[in-house]
Amino acid sequence: MSQASYLLLAVLLLPLIGAVLVMFVPEGERDLARGIGLGVTILTFLVSLAILGPFDGRISGFQMVFDKEWIPGLGAHFKIGVDGISIWLVLLTTFLTPIVLLSAHRAIEDKVREFVAAMLVLEVAMVGTFLALDLFLFYVSWELMLIPMYLLIGIWGGQRRVYASIKFVIYTMVGSLLMLATIFYVYSKYSGVTGEFTTDLEKLDDLVLPQTAQIWCFAAFALAFAIKVPLFPLHTWLPDAHVEAPTAGSVVLAGVLLKFGIYGFLRFAMPLFPYGAAAAAPVIGIIAVAGIVYGALVAFVQDDVKKLVAYSSVSHLGFCMLGLVALTPQAIEGAIFGMLSHGLTTGGLFLAIGVLYERRHTRRMADFGGVWAPMPVFGALFLICVLGSAGLPGTSGFIGEFLTIIGTFIAGPDTFPQGWATFLPIPKILAAGAATGVILGAVYLLYMFQKVMFGPIRDEKNRHLPDVSPREIAVFVPIVLGIFLMGIFPRPFLKMTEPAVERFIREFKAKLSEPDAAPHLAGKPPPGDTPVPAANPGAAPTENGAAPTAPGATAPTAPGATAPAPGTPAPAPGAAPAPPPAPAPPVAPAPGGSAQPAPAPAAAPTPGAPPPEPSPASGAPGGQP
Repeated sequence: MSQASYLLLAVLLLPLIGAVLVMFVPEGERDLARGIGLGVTILTFLVSLAILGPFDGRISGFQMVFDKEWIPGLGAHFKIGVDGISIWLVLLTTFLTPIVLLSAHRAIEDKVREFVAAMLVLEVAMVGTFLALDLFLFYVSWELMLIPMYLLIGIWGGQRRVYASIKFVIYTMVGSLLMLATIFYVYSKYSGVTGEFTTDLEKLDDLVLPQTAQIWCFAAFALAFAIKVPLFPLHTWLPDAHVEAPTAGSVVLAGVLLKFGIYGFLRFAMPLFPYGAAAAAPVIGIIAVAGIVYGALVAFVQDDVKKLVAYSSVSHLGFCMLGLVALTPQAIEGAIFGMLSHGLTTGGLFLAIGVLYERRHTRRMADFGGVWAPMPVFGALFLICVLGSAGLPGTSGFIGEFLTIIGTFIAGPDTFPQGWATFLPIPKILAAGAATGVILGAVYLLYMFQKVMFGPIRDEKNRHLPDVSPREIAVFVPIVLGIFLMGIFPRPFLKMTEPAVERFIREFKAKLSEPDAAPHLAGKPPPGDTPVPAANPGAAPTENGAAPTAPGATAPTAPGATAPAPGTPAPAPGAAPAPPPAPAPPVAPAPGGSAQPAPAPAAAPTPGAPPPEPSPASGAPGGQP
């Protein structure tokens, strides 16, 4: 392990230490609890930025790996690391967490100490899930995210918070239990092949299961990850969770938690079970496009601004799922970039809705109108987030959606493994369907912005709304800068992901070409398909270097020589060698038109050799005369 690997450990442990410190703060010291939480999360973000220093964007594999034995009896390791796929997601997590805590300064007034501790524990779980290179560690981090998120919705949420929090947990747990059963199955099969019990992801990636087993295992993983995305039609928990969660919970949920579904497909489900992914890819592609259009249409008819943005997430993350199954570098890089952009733009939209709710305590579009006049600075910040989410060129949303659509459009037989030309059916039609989601997205987002910010002031309460405070400006400025930075200078972000994406595609295709056989390691012959060993292993070779003959076997003849007839004795020692056999006579036509060989002339006896025994009668069974 290098010294740089301790940077990852620090990013993971700093929020945990902060959570412990916050819980020692007296209950009435709310500002002290907020200060500790904000300071720890800012420090965590700065340490995560330091990861970019030793990280080499030219390397496709995992870097800065920290590996310590954790549970010896299980073979589980505390193993973390980053590559080009996960590094930006870790930075997105550490970037949004202090912004969320700063935004909740006025919104959360009850149980502040517990709220800050829950946010810090949630950050530990999110970072741990992105860094985990051990399946057991990944599952523990995955499940740990549920607890603080359940508390955020259930304690600090709206009127139906208990219903929304329980629904969120039930949906997630159903998929998680099936994923756990599959992890144990892969764990046992690997031990059966290698004799080693381990949950190391890099080792388990080498295991090739039979194709039928891959389909079932991928289905179990895919259900857990599709619920988290959420992929249509498994999305019904999301609007309730967003609407009832506090603003901080909605930002974290949309900005980070939903990304774990896409990341799970990319890091775990597709590499471990490529045949299952290939078999399900056409269905996933069609469902992704259906989700893009469905989410946009349902968002357009919403009157609750928060629910509108919640359904927009269903639409936007459908682009990411489509990019994964297209299996082109452009589409997958677009999916990763789209995840990052969605975290900024949708997080900004939820923050803007939180600002309006703190002032008016309503989220209905009909209760607003003409808000730009009293809140012009807020209007400008809100507009940038809206345009970024709509995919305006020059903003981050445009890059991700454009790459995904182009990468899907160019997908064809030459991009898939040999024999898998139908991996994604009619990619050009799917790309065109996804492009309609971009148009619909601009429609419902601009319609919402016009209804809220422009037009006449229909309610006198909106006439004297205070504009954003310096604290709220400090919340929005980093997000606005990120939207423009990623939209104008996308190359540094894409350059660091390219090697990891190319490696993913290369290994996916190689593992997909493995034979359908008993569990075995990639690149090695399956059991029962090994070369037959020599009949007498360990015997000394002959003088000419040929392999020895097994007892009772007939020695090989020289090229062109005729093997002796059964029962013919070997030539006497010192006898003259037999003359070469006469050339075969021409084939004479037999009655009925079939050709039969003419009888060969008798060979001359060898001088000094015993007379040959009579030949077996033609057609006599067992060589009897």
